[in-house]
Amino acid sequence: MDKIRLKNITFYAHHGYYQAERELGQKFEVDIEITTDLREPALEDDLKKTMDYRKIFQIAKETFEDDEFHLIETIAERMATRILDIKNVQAVRIRVRKPHVPLSGLLDYVEVEIFREKDA
Repeated sequence: MDKIRLKNITFYAHHGYYQAERELGQKFEVDIEITTDLREPALEDDLKKTMDYRKIFQIAKETFEDDEFHLIETIAERMATRILDIKNVQAVRIRVRKPHVPLSGLLDYVEVEIFREKDA
């Protein structure tokens, strides 16, 4: 099956388990991978028959900006649920990264990855 990927979308938002994270905000990074059939749009070279990347980006943006979450797992699940509602999306993989994690050690980031498919 074919894939469309939006890589390393970056948002500044006020999510996190700790109150300070929600008050100060922090950077989050997101990758979205859509599974769909791209044969018809590719053969016909027709923008109207392919996936609207702007719509996918807008869902991610609204999820980060319109709600407040404690867990990046919840952010990923909320995005996946909304993206699966789009016509012709068969599956979606979401990765949400949190580069600045309040731990007592160094690391690049914490990342959650989920994969969801449309019910048959």
